[in-house]
Amino acid sequence: MEKDQLRVALFSGNYNYVRDGANQALNKLVRHLIDSGVDVRIYSPTTNTPAFEPEGDLVNVPALPVPGGRGEYKIALGLPKTPRKDLEAFAPDLVHVSAPEFLGHAAVAWARKRGIPTLASLHTRFETYPRYYGLGFIEPWLIRRLTRFYNKFDRVMVPGPSIAELIAGWGVTTPIGIWSRGVDHDRFNPARRDLDWRRSLGISDDVPAIGFLGRLVLEKGLDIFAEVARELTRRGVPHKVLVVGEGPARDWFAEQVPDAIFTGFQSGDALGRAVASMDVFFNPSVTETFGNVTSEAMACGVPVVAARATGAMDLVVEGETGFLVPPRDVTAYADAIERLARDAAMRRRFGKLGHQRMQDHVWPRVNQAVLDAYHELMATKG
Repeated sequence: MEKDQLRVALFSGNYNYVRDGANQALNKLVRHLIDSGVDVRIYSPTTNTPAFEPEGDLVNVPALPVPGGRGEYKIALGLPKTPRKDLEAFAPDLVHVSAPEFLGHAAVAWARKRGIPTLASLHTRFETYPRYYGLGFIEPWLIRRLTRFYNKFDRVMVPGPSIAELIAGWGVTTPIGIWSRGVDHDRFNPARRDLDWRRSLGISDDVPAIGFLGRLVLEKGLDIFAEVARELTRRGVPHKVLVVGEGPARDWFAEQVPDAIFTGFQSGDALGRAVASMDVFFNPSVTETFGNVTSEAMACGVPVVAARATGAMDLVVEGETGFLVPPRDVTAYADAIERLARDAAMRRRFGKLGHQRMQDHVWPRVNQAVLDAYHELMATKG
């Protein structure tokens, strides 16, 4: 099948109404597909106040706010009549589902009934979320549900080897491919470091800035970050906590790290400046499947201290570009950050190697892996 004949229906739970790594990756993929001549139509809940303009033709799927104080997200309860009619008129050759929600279940059922090839991409470790909200006991049940979900597809694309190994261990038998993530190297590079900007925030040149980048939500490991910050202070380690991002847990986090500097949401070149102006990037999250923020920090020449978990394990080289720490080990995190905070030469060495390691992470190359997978599936089904 020629590229300009391929019609792909992409299903997302959140395509552009909140800015996060998953939907930004999906939008970059759609731009690559369109530029390659693919006809793409996206089905997702929408909002009147999107975080950014969507790539491609976006069809609204009715949805309800997620309960439990997370109303910034929506959940579609299935594939109702109006978007279903639009889907049938579009007549896709392939269905791509990006989230294991009710909409995703309905989409794969619709495709399987018609013999249409299906591909799932895995973006988030949803099974880890309940532990941050006092519901950790349902994690085994969620893993079983996710395993059944991904076994319904013809192909599953994951961001790296660590997550491929994880879901294979669950019992996912569907063929697994790798869809990594790229970095905007014009935006994220060491030249963006700005000492004047740091000084304007009250960070002296000789005080290491320990950075957080991402949405301020509990599942990003904010509790561990706060404990580590307190431990660094207790030890008398010179540092400033620099928090880049916004989210529903901001006020709680600000109470936990009262001396932190909050820049709020940053985008574009301002975001690149903020990341490059860090001295150590600290990412205690265990919910990442890739960790775009980790790769962006490395591209900026910033050494990383991260949880030894999926995502970071595929990016950080222990003792060369940063340190990987057992999740929730506050003492080990503080030890690693203290080593970097007190050793500027080590920071420079780790940062240089991390920057070099990220150079082959470019969006056109990684997105082509998905398009190649589409054509492989079409050839198999044909």
